[in-house]
Amino acid sequence: MTPPPPGRAAPSAPRTRVSSPPAPGGLLLRLLLQLCAAAAAAQGHPRSGPRISAIWRGRTGQDRLDFGQAEPHTVLFHEPGSPSVWVGGRGKVYRFDFPEGKNASVHTVNISSTKGSCEDKQKDCENYITLLERRSEGLLACGTNARRPSCWNLVNDTVVPLGEMRGYAPFSPDENSLVLFEGDEVYSTIRKQEYNGKIPRFRRIRGESELYTSDTVMQNPQFIKATIVHQDQAYDDKIYYFFREDNPDKNPESPLNVSRVAQLCRGDQGGESSLSVSKWNTFLKAMLVCSDATTNKNFNRLQDVFLLPHPSGNWKDTRVYGVFSNPWNYSAVCVYSLGDIDRVFRTSSLKGYHVGLPNPRPGKCLPNQKPIPTETFQVADSHPEVAQRVEPMGPLKTPLFHSKYHYQKVVVHRMQTRHEETFHVLYLTTDRGTIHKVVESGEQEHGLAFNIMEIQPFHRAAAIQGISLDAERRKLYVTSQWEVSQVPLDLCDVYGGGCHGCLMSRDPYCGWDQDHCVSIYSRPWQVLQSINPAEPHKECPNPKPDEAPLQKVSLARNSRYYLSCPMESRHATYSWRHEQNVEQSCEPGHQSPNCILFIENLTARQYGHYRCEAREGSYLREAQHWELLPEDRALAEHLLGGASVLDISFWLRVLPTLTLGLLVH
Repeated sequence: MTPPPPGRAAPSAPRTRVSSPPAPGGLLLRLLLQLCAAAAAAQGHPRSGPRISAIWRGRTGQDRLDFGQAEPHTVLFHEPGSPSVWVGGRGKVYRFDFPEGKNASVHTVNISSTKGSCEDKQKDCENYITLLERRSEGLLACGTNARRPSCWNLVNDTVVPLGEMRGYAPFSPDENSLVLFEGDEVYSTIRKQEYNGKIPRFRRIRGESELYTSDTVMQNPQFIKATIVHQDQAYDDKIYYFFREDNPDKNPESPLNVSRVAQLCRGDQGGESSLSVSKWNTFLKAMLVCSDATTNKNFNRLQDVFLLPHPSGNWKDTRVYGVFSNPWNYSAVCVYSLGDIDRVFRTSSLKGYHVGLPNPRPGKCLPNQKPIPTETFQVADSHPEVAQRVEPMGPLKTPLFHSKYHYQKVVVHRMQTRHEETFHVLYLTTDRGTIHKVVESGEQEHGLAFNIMEIQPFHRAAAIQGISLDAERRKLYVTSQWEVSQVPLDLCDVYGGGCHGCLMSRDPYCGWDQDHCVSIYSRPWQVLQSINPAEPHKECPNPKPDEAPLQKVSLARNSRYYLSCPMESRHATYSWRHEQNVEQSCEPGHQSPNCILFIENLTARQYGHYRCEAREGSYLREAQHWELLPEDRALAEHLLGGASVLDISFWLRVLPTLTLGLLVH
């Protein structure tokens, strides 16, 4: 056998290094490798990260389309079951069509701004579309329109101007804005005047009467999500909105932000006095707690919220998934129930209020559109926060999981396997432009979370601006400033390793059938899926995975060489064994894509068999098997083109760069 030629090699193939005597630089190389390992270990708890990483390349022409230009601000609109995705951009509305099995297409509708009305030349006078919403008369599109917020109706590609509509779009695309539609009612957090009314408010801008929140009940709020909940009695219907605000506690040790949920009665008609007639009279807010007492980690900054209704239709069982971060940009996911939130508002005392509550109590919805008594409004207006906090579901009241990654958005899919097991699958976007797929098992109050994979959804790496989940089509639609991508929920062909690798993925969308890892939706019959999350590989017909094929290489004595083992699973420990001895071990969380065994000076006892083994719990797989054979030194030098092809200076140049990359990462 001859060694592989020097130069670039396939990721899974090792490359022969120098045929030369030992050098003092070997100690430095070992120190640099140890530094790499230390940098990897400093990245956080390894198994909270994704098990594998996958690049979604898609089907050519079918799953990805470009805007044709940079779109720094976009808004995404998609209706479940529809092959169309609408994206609002700069002076344009794009319609992307993704018909099943056919090439995708894009159609553009231009909605330019009235630039003549933009007097300040220092400001952006484009028309950024910030709102797309289906209405009975067509698709409503609203935008900044050169700082004169306006709306248009899109009907069969015809643009019908609706004129200025304050509260439907902000003056600038960078402003925090939230608009909620419910029938003929419209609720908005957008200020109506550009230079006045700088205190953010939650308004009803269309409905029976216009109302707004008092200026003192929120401190610099950043609005995240709003929803209307239809309760058992129509008069009791609630508006819940989630936001974060400045912490009123100015203690240096207190967090800067506090996460909140607020409630309003949908039937609120304002108060009886001149001070309350135009204000929400049923406003209350509560703190959302997301902390882990066992690790003493607190997550105070709410990033996103997703509401998952229960299949029974009982509104109290709706699950509220909240993504939180802390000052170090670590993240946590906490899960609440609407029933718990409702109970806190109905039963808790008011923070700082120590006398008897008036009747009706603050926050109570009254039938027949009765006005809220002035005394009740005054108490709620001066003490808007309830004393009891909203805690996560489950007996421990802890996060579903927390991670070193910085998550920004979340969508959740409730799915059932062929065995009628229920799973909640979370898709979380990161600040690195990737998506983490996390599976939560069971309908119980607090399931177990497993991070299946990291998905790179774009051809051109970029931040994710929008994400929408279509449960009917089983697709994710994801936008960046460059493109729109359609990603299937059942990415099963990315799992290697045969039956064992397929089941070890713990992906509820996938199973083993006819020697392939396939989507459960692609077969009318049951496929092999694991019902044992701890040892899923034991469900496979073969008790052990296949051994790695033997590869041989001939090397001269005293040469330098390294063996490289691809680390497909970030949850596994990879070990290089020489005969029965462990020569190198790479723990979970190792940031390099390969586990490398560096042989500094090949001696007679270092010839023989080397096996790279990957262990996850009780699952043990042989990933690589090499045999190093002795060879005449002169022949090796001849085949390598001289002993100085890759000397110590190569390692001194390359390893510091690798180490710096890991530390920066």
